[in-house]
Amino acid sequence: MTLTNVVSLFVGLLWCHMTMASGTDGQSTSGPAANLWPPQVQVAVWVPFEPTAFQSAGQQYVVYELYLTNFENHTVRVDSIEVIDAIGATAKPAASFEAPQLNRMIHRVGQPIIGDEIGSAEDNSQRDIAAGQTSIVYFLVKSAEHAQIPDRLVHRLVIGDSTVEAAAISTHHDQVPIVGPPLIGGPWIAGSGPGNESHHRRQILMLEGSLHISSRFAIDWIRLKNSEASSGDKQDNRSYFSYDQPVLAVSDAKVVSKIDSIAENIPGHFGKGKLAVAMSYDTMFGNMIVLDLGAGQYAYYGHLKPGSILVKEGDRVKRGQIIARIGDTGSSFEPHLHFEITTSNSALRGEGIPYALDGYTETTKDGAIEKRMHELPLDGTLVTFGNR
Repeated sequence: MTLTNVVSLFVGLLWCHMTMASGTDGQSTSGPAANLWPPQVQVAVWVPFEPTAFQSAGQQYVVYELYLTNFENHTVRVDSIEVIDAIGATAKPAASFEAPQLNRMIHRVGQPIIGDEIGSAEDNSQRDIAAGQTSIVYFLVKSAEHAQIPDRLVHRLVIGDSTVEAAAISTHHDQVPIVGPPLIGGPWIAGSGPGNESHHRRQILMLEGSLHISSRFAIDWIRLKNSEASSGDKQDNRSYFSYDQPVLAVSDAKVVSKIDSIAENIPGHFGKGKLAVAMSYDTMFGNMIVLDLGAGQYAYYGHLKPGSILVKEGDRVKRGQIIARIGDTGSSFEPHLHFEITTSNSALRGEGIPYALDGYTETTKDGAIEKRMHELPLDGTLVTFGNR
């Protein structure tokens, strides 16, 4: 059902609600019957882009957004949400969320997002939806170990005295592309990577009247040595271990577009650096390359070093081919590679989709080295690629 149809349906329901509550002749009704309409809380529930399950560290995940619009004339509060098997093969919910966890998952449309700042787990008002307001629930649902996410999910919401089951979705919307490494060696940290609380996760953008999250599964790859990203002057790009590192084609592909005209920034976080150009749609990614992977999937490489791009539009590249080098251009505070795969060849207009790296090793927090095959590292994972 389209958003237009959802709105039309609820406008009709509200008109019926007002008509029935006041009687067909405009007179008010009294007694118990006056409280029996509407039969459910008037909250529209929908998922604009269905998820695709992917593997990470031996478990399966889905990442997606649930939109809630309050058509009541008063504020409602979401008390809990269960994600359940829509086919009914398993009785136990795939996931259950309530306060305080739910407080950090819900974001009101119009409420600013600054960096990785997320609402407080103690702020129960985050679950309040005012009359006419829309809130977004950001989901990261994880399977039990050695189990799989159900093929279809539906959501059970408790809102005040009402329980609503709505928004049935598939968990296999897209084919997960298996790609090679975008970088050499390591260790590289998957900065602001796939998860539920990085700034990439919540970068919703409206373009031509449509909502998109192209960075849903984006990673800012940063090279580390002894747990540090740099050594020396932090306002000199050459001090960063990521700087000038070669960038690789992740698949045999065609170059859709490139930008190689943006100067480098002076690195520095929290106002200590300086951007070389004003931020705009055309400069956000800095110097960049877009590869057509086929099947309507496109790989984006951002913040590349000026003059380092070795390909041009229309070129065919081979997996593992060096196509550029890491820089510090566009919306960037230090040298790193921004990498994502989306459904559009036009920047920021696609939906970010999960992908699988065909092989890497992960250094866990306790120092163990674990091999990963056909998985996607989550936010903060320390990765080494076996292509030194």
